[in-house]
Amino acid sequence: MNWSRVLNMVGCHAEGEVGHVITGGMVDVPGHTIFAKKQYLQEHLDHIRKLLLFEPRGGVVHSVNVVLPATNPEASFGYVIMESTEYPAMSGSNTICVATVLLETGMVPMHEPVTELVLEAPAGLIRLRCECSSGKVKKVRFHNQPAFVHALDRHVEVPGLGTVTLDVAYGGMTYAVVDASALGFQLAPAEARDLCMVGQQIKEAAYEQIPTSHPENPAIAGVTQTLFAGPLTRDGGQLTSKNAVIVSPGRVDRSPCGTGTSARLAVMHARGQIALKENFVHESIIGTSFDSQIESVAKVGAFDAVVPSVAGQAWITSLNQIGLDPSDPFPEGYTLSDTWLKTL
Repeated sequence: MNWSRVLNMVGCHAEGEVGHVITGGMVDVPGHTIFAKKQYLQEHLDHIRKLLLFEPRGGVVHSVNVVLPATNPEASFGYVIMESTEYPAMSGSNTICVATVLLETGMVPMHEPVTELVLEAPAGLIRLRCECSSGKVKKVRFHNQPAFVHALDRHVEVPGLGTVTLDVAYGGMTYAVVDASALGFQLAPAEARDLCMVGQQIKEAAYEQIPTSHPENPAIAGVTQTLFAGPLTRDGGQLTSKNAVIVSPGRVDRSPCGTGTSARLAVMHARGQIALKENFVHESIIGTSFDSQIESVAKVGAFDAVVPSVAGQAWITSLNQIGLDPSDPFPEGYTLSDTWLKTL
């Protein structure tokens, strides 16, 4: 065996969404913040993302997190999130995977019944409360960076669909939030392919027609996700709704989506649909769920914002070494439109 690169990877998923974690082989990446390290990876080392996520080693439904030394002394570790087409500032399901891997592999000491943990995401510090028993992380609740609404009830013109009404909100990524039923969707698994096609059309139209940027970090710019929101129900005081988030280049998030949940909490708060500390259960297209609530209110620039917390569970699925043979004809992998919707 003659490998030019070896990476140690722990396979993991959070409520069905794959979020593998690189625990060895990277050492560190230049940058004075984790956001700067993310930018360095994106600009100078993107071949690593392609090696891990593109075929034949990866797949369109995979994400990978690179664990790095934190730049903030409050944090135990930092991590950079790599998805199919981008490096998001934050991801809830990936955060839950990273915390679970760090604790269950012993990279961070586990304290039962609760381990308090601080991690540094590109979006900033993420504080976590991890419920642990018999060496297993049973639940991870993370306190996200503030989420806020860019716009409510905006109209965009979508080719083939006409005028679509949507909200635009930031929860770690920027979302076009649309009413699923208004577009004829029940958010059933059999609708996944159609949701992907329509969701990508809406995202591209919103990106072009509603420019956005984060007021404290202009490098976080543009609508990059579509969230199809199901009806909001209240049963015995419990708020519940289903959703489906479309991740570029066009596939459904298997989890309820942590940043999407955060963005939706911001929209619900702006509409007066949820109170502080009120529990909201967000369900995925495959039936898994995140518990969430608004912990407090805040300001982000001129925007009224909320500080969300989101909770779910992750499971380790494998321990792997990923290698690159110098003679491999696909050192950066490949994509095909049969599963990726378009080649990248």
